[in-house]
Amino acid sequence: MPVPAEIRAVPRPRNTIVVDRGGDGPKRYAVRARAGAKYGPHGKTLPINGQVIGHIIQGAFVPITPEKKLASTGPQELSFGAAAFAHSVSLDLFRDLTEIYDVQNACEILAIALIRSIKPDVKNRRLATEYRRTYISRYLPGLHLSGNHVGKLLEGLGMDRSKREAFFAHRIADIEADHHVLIDGMLKQDTSTVNDFSAYSYKAHVKGCKDISIIYAYDIEKMEPVCAEVFAGNRVDASAFATFVRDQKLTQGIIVADKGFPPSQIQDELIGHPDLHYLIPIKRTDSRIRNNDMLKFQGVLTAIDGQVHYCKKKLRTNRFLYAFKDHAKADGERYAFIEKMKTDPTVTEANFEAKSELFGVIVFESDLDLSPLTAYLCYEDRWQIELVFDAYKNDELLDRTNVQGDFSVRGSEFINFLTTVLTCRMRHKAQRAGLLRKLSYRDLLEDLGTAWRKVEGPLPPKSDDEYWVADYKGAFTLMEALGLSDAGIRSKRPDDVTHEGVVIPRKPGRPRVRPEFVGPKRPRGRPRKLQ
Repeated sequence: MPVPAEIRAVPRPRNTIVVDRGGDGPKRYAVRARAGAKYGPHGKTLPINGQVIGHIIQGAFVPITPEKKLASTGPQELSFGAAAFAHSVSLDLFRDLTEIYDVQNACEILAIALIRSIKPDVKNRRLATEYRRTYISRYLPGLHLSGNHVGKLLEGLGMDRSKREAFFAHRIADIEADHHVLIDGMLKQDTSTVNDFSAYSYKAHVKGCKDISIIYAYDIEKMEPVCAEVFAGNRVDASAFATFVRDQKLTQGIIVADKGFPPSQIQDELIGHPDLHYLIPIKRTDSRIRNNDMLKFQGVLTAIDGQVHYCKKKLRTNRFLYAFKDHAKADGERYAFIEKMKTDPTVTEANFEAKSELFGVIVFESDLDLSPLTAYLCYEDRWQIELVFDAYKNDELLDRTNVQGDFSVRGSEFINFLTTVLTCRMRHKAQRAGLLRKLSYRDLLEDLGTAWRKVEGPLPPKSDDEYWVADYKGAFTLMEALGLSDAGIRSKRPDDVTHEGVVIPRKPGRPRVRPEFVGPKRPRGRPRKLQ
C-alpha cells in the first residue's frame, strides 16, 4: 500500500525513505536510511534500504534513541535490607548444600529458602518475582525460578532420599556430646488426595481436616533444628519417633520428648549407641510415682526463679525418676479445677481431693544419673522447640502445603526445614541486637524491606553512600544494629566531638559564642580626664 503524500512530506533526514509497515500502531510509518546502491537489470542503479532510524508519528519525525529504550539487563535497584539479613546467616548452609548437591541445585534450594524466610506467604508461582525484586538475585545470580521449574525441583528433591540423609548426617555430626537434642512433632494441614501422607490425625475431631506429621530434632545449645522428616498424619507418635531416630541415625545427645513416648520403642537404638540418652515425662497416673514415693520431696531448687520442690530416686532397672512440683503452676491448676467445679456437676469434691496432690507435679524417667537441677533445666529448655514450631506456623506461614504428590511434599518440607533454620537464626540475631524489644519480628522484616539499593553499589554498604534509593532512616538504624551496613559518618555533624572513637553530639540549639577572657574587666563608667 503506497505511503500517503502528507506522510512523505514530513521533514526527515536526507537519504531516507518512508515504509508502510501496516497496522495502526504508532510505528506504522518507519523511516529507513539508505545503505548504498546496487546495479539492477540493464545496468540500472537501485538503492539499498538500511536500518530503521525513526518513525513518522503525528506529523513529525521521531528518531530512534537507543538510550531511551527500557533496560533489558534487569532492574537497576533492588530491595536490600531483608534479603541481606537472611543472607547473613546462610553462609554455612550454602557450604553444606554444595557438598551434597550440584552447585546450580544448591543455589536454587537456598534461594527458595531465603525467599520463604523473608516473604513467608509466598507461593511457588511468585518465587521468580520475589527473586528478581530482592538482592537475593545478586547474591545467587542467574537462577530461573518459574513455577514449572520449581515444581520439578521439589519433586527431584523428594525423590533423592540419599542426598537429604547425607545433608542431615552432616548436621547431626556437628552435635556436641553434651548438647541436648529435643525431638518433637507438629501437624500440618494437607487435604490432598494424591499423596499418602495426608490422613486424619488424632486432632481430626477438632480441626476437621487431614494433616501430615513433621518430626523435628532441635539442638538447644545451637537453638536451631538439626534434621526433620515427614510422616503420615495418622502415624502414632511413638512409632514415628522411633523410625525418626533410626532413619536419622541420632547417636548422641539427650532425647527430651513429650509425654506418651515410651523409651522401649527406641531400646535397640539406646543399646547400640551408649552416648544417646533420654529424659521423658511420664503420666501422672503412672504407678511408679506412688510405688517409689516420688511425692515425698527432698528439697527445693535454689538456682532458678520460682518455687520448685524436687525428688530423685534410682530404680532397680538402673533408671532414674525425677519429680518436680512447681507451686506457681499448682496454684493455677487448683484455680482452674475449682472454676470447673462451678459449671460441671460431674466434677466433685472427691475428684478435687484425689488430684490436688498432683497439681503442678511433673515426673521424668531417664537413663542418666543427673543432678535434679540439670534434669529440670533440660526440660525447661524444651520451650525453645515450641518457639520453632510457633515460628513455623506464624513467622513463616508454612502451616499449609502448596504441593500435592508424595515426592513434592518431601522436597518442599526439606526447603521448609532450611527456612526454619534461617528464621531461628534471624530471630536470635535480632534478639541479641535488642531489636525485638520495641517491634515484632514481622515488623522488623517489613522495615528492613523498605531499604532499596542500586545494584552497582559496593558491598558491604555504608549508610551514607549515594547508592540508596529509599530514604526511610529507620531501616538504616536496624541494618547498622544487625551489622548489615556501616554507619560511616552519616550521624556526625560538624560540631560533634569524637573522644576515643565515640561520637559525642553537641547539645541542641544555637551555640553561644563567648569572647576570650584575657584579663580583669574595665571599671564601669567613663574615666575622668586629668587636667
